[in-house]
Amino acid sequence: MKKLFIAMLPILLFSCNKIQQTDMTIVTPKPFSTPEIEARVDSIMATMTLEEKIAQIQGIRPTELIVDGKLSIEMCREKIPNGIGHISQFSSSFTMEPEELRDFVREVQHYLMTDTRLKLPAVFHEEAITGFSTKGATTFPQQIGIACSWNPEMATRNSLSTRKNMKAVGANYALSPMLDVIRTAHWPRIEESYGEDPYLTSTMGVAFVKGLQGDDFSTGIAATTKHFAGYGANTTNEKDFFEDYLMPHEAVIKAANVKSVMPSYAAYKGVPDVANNELLNEILRGKLGFDGITVSDYHSIDHVHGKWEQADSYKTAGVMALKAGNDLELPVPKTYEFLPEAIDESMITMDVINTAVKRSLTMKVKLGLLDNPVFGVDGDLDFDPPTNRKLAYDAACQSIVLLKNNGILPLKVNDIKNIALVGPNSDNVFCLLGDYTYQSMITYFWGQTFDPNSPKIVTVLEGLKNKLGDKVNIHNERGCDWAEPLGTTIDPNSYGDSELGTAKKNILSRVAQPNLENALSMVGKSDVIIAVMGENTYLCGENREREGIRLPGEQELFVEKLIETGKPVILVITGGRQQLVDKFEDKCAAIIQAWFPGEEAGNALADILVGNVNPTAKLCVSYPKDESKEELNYQHGYAKVKPQYPFGFGLSYTTYAYSNFSMPSNANLIDNHFMISCDVENTGAMDGAEIVQLYVSPSDKTSTMDAIQLKGFKRVDLKSGEKKTVVFKVSPKQLMQYKDGNWKVEAGTYKFKIGASCVDLPLQGDIVLQGDNLQLDNRNVFFSESSVTP
Repeated sequence: MKKLFIAMLPILLFSCNKIQQTDMTIVTPKPFSTPEIEARVDSIMATMTLEEKIAQIQGIRPTELIVDGKLSIEMCREKIPNGIGHISQFSSSFTMEPEELRDFVREVQHYLMTDTRLKLPAVFHEEAITGFSTKGATTFPQQIGIACSWNPEMATRNSLSTRKNMKAVGANYALSPMLDVIRTAHWPRIEESYGEDPYLTSTMGVAFVKGLQGDDFSTGIAATTKHFAGYGANTTNEKDFFEDYLMPHEAVIKAANVKSVMPSYAAYKGVPDVANNELLNEILRGKLGFDGITVSDYHSIDHVHGKWEQADSYKTAGVMALKAGNDLELPVPKTYEFLPEAIDESMITMDVINTAVKRSLTMKVKLGLLDNPVFGVDGDLDFDPPTNRKLAYDAACQSIVLLKNNGILPLKVNDIKNIALVGPNSDNVFCLLGDYTYQSMITYFWGQTFDPNSPKIVTVLEGLKNKLGDKVNIHNERGCDWAEPLGTTIDPNSYGDSELGTAKKNILSRVAQPNLENALSMVGKSDVIIAVMGENTYLCGENREREGIRLPGEQELFVEKLIETGKPVILVITGGRQQLVDKFEDKCAAIIQAWFPGEEAGNALADILVGNVNPTAKLCVSYPKDESKEELNYQHGYAKVKPQYPFGFGLSYTTYAYSNFSMPSNANLIDNHFMISCDVENTGAMDGAEIVQLYVSPSDKTSTMDAIQLKGFKRVDLKSGEKKTVVFKVSPKQLMQYKDGNWKVEAGTYKFKIGASCVDLPLQGDIVLQGDNLQLDNRNVFFSESSVTP
């Protein structure tokens, strides 16, 4: 992992406890604008009418420009006569082939550049957390699974492939990544997150952005960090908010040059985020130093009037959001269209509007849209080439967590004649694809079907057949359904019953009806049971509120019936969240958490089951034992709520030993860094990879630091019998705490710990940090540097 120290303005040395940062190695984010860009934008704006300016801070859905499946110039002239800022989610609402999509983008841009007065191209944006959300594109595991790989280099490779696909059709902007820190499995969008830890989330977020965006906006895809800030969290504690929930957003802004931020649907101190001056101006642009553009989450501005009832009209809601610092309204004009009236009524000034327009045009300049742009790549397009499928396969293998194994895995294929593969998710693509994949969006949001062969989605049954061939008889039967009426409610402020009902119909119409008797009959004839249970895309995701977090419907009862047969049960769980296994954890032979593993799910799971792949993933979340809705946060030391499995936990088919711990006994707070190292050895018979984790706890009882915090990690490949040394270069500034409106590093004694999870830490040692307490204006260090030597 690369060392990432974050830029800050020079600080004057005004007291004994205020330190200059002249000794730091600093990465300086590039400014959003330059004098040359400002002059160019000012020149454009000098000729713009009010209507043309407002058009540049709005989006429109592409479906509004389509008639009989084709772009309508008449509709363009009616809907976007003055141009437009963004074309919203331009691919996930269509079933176009790649070449059709590219040509559609070119047609829209041609209209804008030839038929409007200003001739300004639009930004085309889409979702990208699991790959480019469009038909035929590679579908990676959901982010919660990717985080369990603890492999930022893999995240970069995956998002780089997404960038190439998006650029091939002329896209230039993504509403990704999602960097909310989530600490409850009950939150329906937890699957989109990187888990509960701010350090791991920040690391994966920076890696994702570097692959997607790169170093140059004109050749990359502009990334958007969302949702700013504290979405999905239950906290009113300022210290937690700044230290934990802001950290991932701040990291990608400062360390990965993100210039687009999306405020969340939530409220900060009772004020909706999208219309919150303190959040967007004082904190985001002030304390964090952000200088880019803010874009609303879909319909969040009109929610200020509707859902939140904090505005008396859509016009007032738009004025509130724009004044608070939200620049662009997505996905369609609904509140900003009233801005001309607001100007006439002195509700807002032109200066406020001009500021937002200037940011919108600046982004277009940085994306290269005003410099003879070329939209897409000519010729045939392949969104899922073999190289991408290999990336998806590797990502799935590294995201699947082995939670329990009594020795039955890997399967001893030579000793097995018959396998009973049962469960509603055993031969089903809907259990493999998370929210904001193309397949989920076209099904759930647009009520259409998708082609499971574009790209090819490999089910668990198909994967086992691919790997086992004729060696073993595989008997498949669903045995039970998910739930009826699928145990989900919907947010009435967002989607109606028609969309939800259509999505449900699309899913249920494409699976066989379960037959319990047939399932139990084939189980009796089999040597081992593989029960694939859990959720589908209908049961987890935005606006989908489940009644609990147990296995849905009658799945628990079905698993219990399988256990009663006396045959060994391997429980495989797919879905977007942790689902309870407490009823039968001690009775299952093995338990695997597969999340939503993407297009190569079946092949990856099969290879893990039969031992072609050694599982390496470790939990990015704590795994609950019950349905308590109290947040489960390892940083508090599991004092109140005990987990089924702790953060950082994951089993392997081999064993690892830690030894030779080394660290200094003391250091100075003004030191750049100090070194912590250990040896890790593969003591088992199978090659593997261990994720070495570094934590810190305060030794001083008076400290206000959390009980334990992750401060570094390294994924280490180890052949059987191989030993390597892992070295962490740690900065004292990583121990910053937010107190009284400032960042402080306190002298004292800290215990650093190394091991395999947050509770399995065999190597520990104290270090005394000496010197005067530091007070810093900004968080300026996020990550330790790690290295591996033979």
